[in-house]
Amino acid sequence: MFDELEVQNYLLSKPHTALDFPFGKDVSVFKVKGKMFATLALGKISKQALQSDDDKQSWWLNLKCDPDEALMLRDIFPSVIPGYHMNKKLWNTVILDGSIPQGEIERMMDNSFMLVVNKMTKKDQASILVHL
Repeated sequence: MFDELEVQNYLLSKPHTALDFPFGKDVSVFKVKGKMFATLALGKISKQALQSDDDKQSWWLNLKCDPDEALMLRDIFPSVIPGYHMNKKLWNTVILDGSIPQGEIERMMDNSFMLVVNKMTKKDQASILVHL
């Protein structure tokens, strides 16, 4: 299972990426050249967990996403939901409960990173893309 430390290391391996905590110490925010492309935090306890006395919380990863792809991913994976506390059209929350293959989560993180990079100036894009 892809855990929060592996996700954090993967995100921080992206060029010009920094970790920030603008929403408090419980929400890790990943930024490329100052622009947010991911957040990572312990998610809310689900109703199912409360009913089953399972107190294990999953980590929730917010990722930027193309609006059409966001809808498709939500249809394919039950643990992909509209972005929690985010613009639900442009962000998905990926619940890291082990139900999504690691390669797919990496692909979603890569896409989120590139969506943000592609909105930057050509100069900023060039300084990032040279490292990929």
